[in-house]
Amino acid sequence: MECRLDGKTALVTGASLGLGRAMATAFHAAGAKVALLARREEPLEATRAAINEQPGGGARAYVCDVTDAAQIEATHAKVVHELGAVDILVNNAGQSQTGAFEDITDAVWQADLDLKLFAAIRLARLAFPGMKARRWGRIINVLNTAAKAPPPGSAPTSVSRAAGMALTKVLSGEGAPHNVLVNALMIGSIKSDQIRRAWAASGSNAPLDDFTADAGKRLPMGRMGEAEECANVALFLASDAASYVTGCAINMDGGLSRVV
Repeated sequence: MECRLDGKTALVTGASLGLGRAMATAFHAAGAKVALLARREEPLEATRAAINEQPGGGARAYVCDVTDAAQIEATHAKVVHELGAVDILVNNAGQSQTGAFEDITDAVWQADLDLKLFAAIRLARLAFPGMKARRWGRIINVLNTAAKAPPPGSAPTSVSRAAGMALTKVLSGEGAPHNVLVNALMIGSIKSDQIRRAWAASGSNAPLDDFTADAGKRLPMGRMGEAEECANVALFLASDAASYVTGCAINMDGGLSRVV
């Protein structure tokens, strides 16, 4: 089975590092034109340059704060003008903001919802009508396994991610008659930029590889996942190979979650 995206335009948020970079790289290798969105210009440009070293050269970088509705609208319009209508939307921007419930202020709640929920809503609202009109589209919402079974102390992330799972189901039902397929990837313990930050914050003297190896020992598979493994699943969901898959929330956690 070959997953190709020739002639398609993909927009990936949080695309400069980690999962976003891996997914954008996989889409580009499969023939798609890729719009890379992130807030920080330097890592974003580095990712664009690295991807465009490969055949095709169809990646472009767009500095965009997806918590800002005006920036989302302007960036989407620029992507459509330069690369064509968005066929594949990956809502990947986010971070793990957690704390004791009584310590979470309104400002923290709002910032988390703006980043993880409203950004996805606003981008989908822009891309969804064109996908329906063309009778082909893919939306992939990158969430977290805590959305299915939130542990204590996991708010606000688990709450905003659970809302993202509900959004996935709503859009999948509305998109299905128009061949617009909407799914979610539920991320568990994956090597990403967040893990690198956790390693730096821990003050550990161990190399990063040893840190992640130790963290992986508690998982059923005995290791943490690679960003490229998530990208492989995203590529499948974005392609015609997944033409009858919609409304699903797929765990990418090495078997850790107790919820299917």
